[in-house]
Amino acid sequence: MGTTKMLLFASTLVVLLLSTTIPTSAAKHSTPAPTPAPSPPPNYVNLTDLLTVAGPFQKFLNLLEQTQVLDTFQNQANNTQQGITIFVPKDQAFNSLKNPSLSNITLPQLKSLILYHALPHYYSLADFKNLSQSNPVGTFAGGKFMLNFTDVFGSVHVSSGWTNTKITSSVRSTDPVAVYQVDQVLIPEAIFGNPPPPSPPPPAPAPAPASPSSLSSPPEADKGVGSGPTADAPSGSSGKGGSSALNSSPSSAPNKINWGVLNCFVMVISGVLVMLF
Repeated sequence: MGTTKMLLFASTLVVLLLSTTIPTSAAKHSTPAPTPAPSPPPNYVNLTDLLTVAGPFQKFLNLLEQTQVLDTFQNQANNTQQGITIFVPKDQAFNSLKNPSLSNITLPQLKSLILYHALPHYYSLADFKNLSQSNPVGTFAGGKFMLNFTDVFGSVHVSSGWTNTKITSSVRSTDPVAVYQVDQVLIPEAIFGNPPPPSPPPPAPAPAPASPSSLSSPPEADKGVGSGPTADAPSGSSGKGGSSALNSSPSSAPNKINWGVLNCFVMVISGVLVMLF
């Protein structure tokens, strides 16, 4: 009887031990569920997606990735209160760029040139009117990499010394990220020096030589209709009088000759009559 009680007690103790140890060992061998990656905030701006869709900005995007400036712009756009303003040239702007050429600059210079295309602050189009009063304005490249802005009746012009262009469209203009399209690559003087002076205008064409007909024409033909009288020419009524005297002299000379002949004839007849009588 005592033995039976001891067996029952031992069996009960074993069951209790097993019931407490099995869940613990199972919990040790179970795999924890993976923690989901944090989703980006609702205002997160992916510049790669934005420039790819809004294009054609592929050449500028390639340079952003090549120089690793994309990470700098991306961080400024999403992790700062100041925001960012980016000026993006179209692919055609890079294709048409001949002087100066970007093929001869170093990688650090190329990085500075790409940083030169952004301001470390968000600016709407309306903000450039006040910003133009603070020229020159510093860029992400820092130092002497400055830009000048001019607001002409709402049209924003951007000048770098080498480049004079304007904002042609707004790709995005929502705080904290502004992306504006420009038609030319912004060339900094801090890399390429002062731009060459503008070429002088072409010389004026030489006057045409006088035609032979004009050289052989009489002097009277060269006189204008409204030209004044010469020094020797009479003017006013005296001119008219001189003109009539000249016109009347040829016709009055025969009359004087006829009267003289008639007088002589009368005197001869009178002398004959006196001798006869």
